[in-house]
Amino acid sequence: MNTLSSRPLAIVTGASTGIGRELALEAARHGYDLILAADRSLDDTAAEAKALGAKVETLEADLATAQGVEAVETLVAGRPVAALLANAGHGLGHAFLDQDFLAVRHVIDTNITGTLDLIQRVGRSMRDRGTGKILITGSIAGLMPGSFQAVYNGTKAFIDSFAYALRNELKETDVSVTVLMPGPTDTEFFRRADLTDTKFGAGKKQPADEVAKTGFEAMESGESSVVAGWKNKIQAVLSNVTPAEMLAEQHRKSAAPGTADS
Repeated sequence: MNTLSSRPLAIVTGASTGIGRELALEAARHGYDLILAADRSLDDTAAEAKALGAKVETLEADLATAQGVEAVETLVAGRPVAALLANAGHGLGHAFLDQDFLAVRHVIDTNITGTLDLIQRVGRSMRDRGTGKILITGSIAGLMPGSFQAVYNGTKAFIDSFAYALRNELKETDVSVTVLMPGPTDTEFFRRADLTDTKFGAGKKQPADEVAKTGFEAMESGESSVVAGWKNKIQAVLSNVTPAEMLAEQHRKSAAPGTADS
């Protein structure tokens, strides 16, 4: 569906549900056409985005793989991408030594390897054109050691740091990089990560549309980062002055299996 359009083109990954779905709808509302990618059906998101006036192309693929990322690039077909909203990612609960390592590797390859591969491919074209916007979904989880979510928090620490570094490398261009750092959000994340019996999983969460709106507005304004939600902003500040061992123990009390009943 490579028809010409006067609307700018945005890529949104992880767009089937949750924050990614809401980011796609925000982009549609703000005049973007869309390429949506995720590892599950995008039919619902695509239908809603089309109803908002966007031309939409979808790709169901595993973005943890090189083949999945290459398929996104093939779909772009050399067109200028005005915005990349790199949101694909998932978590993994329970103690690290009890996790299946193939599942561990898939979290790392989704959250880091595939994300960086796509950012590099799209970012090079943006730099060559001298314009573009990149929004990367990190997390306040990256600001603290994640007992019983050790791999997920570790990947988000990498992503949070990477986003600031890439932004600095591009500071002499008109390509902006923004990192969105949500806290617990009302998405499928906790079910998919097997965290529903934890305090995190059972606790109050911020609506995904609020998080997406915060992130999208920050991207459009060219901000370096944004923490979604005032409680999360406070937690982010406190994480900078709290000893790592204390943060790990606090995380344990909310992420360990069975803590939902405590």
